[in-house]
Amino acid sequence: MQLSPSPLVTLTTDFGEQDWYVGALRGAVLRRCPQARLVDICHQIAPQDVAGASEVVRLACPEFPSETIHVVVVAPGVGTARTPGVVRAGAMWWVGP
Repeated sequence: MQLSPSPLVTLTTDFGEQDWYVGALRGAVLRRCPQARLVDICHQIAPQDVAGASEVVRLACPEFPSETIHVVVVAPGVGTARTPGVVRAGAMWWVGP
């Protein structure tokens, strides 16, 4: 995956905003790519509601420029040992569990 010098990265999760999870995710992205520009789409997806998350990103993500990296973490089993998936669809990148 070839990144731009300051990639635009969106974040969509079912983490909520009552604890440290969103901050930790943002920190993990910035630790690996300090120049990333982060945009929070939504962190209030119902727990494990993959269909709801799909609708949110379907509506929001077309508004972003080409080469945006969309990180979507809404799935059963988050935090278990597994390799994240990376998919390129059209001019966008998608990362998720």
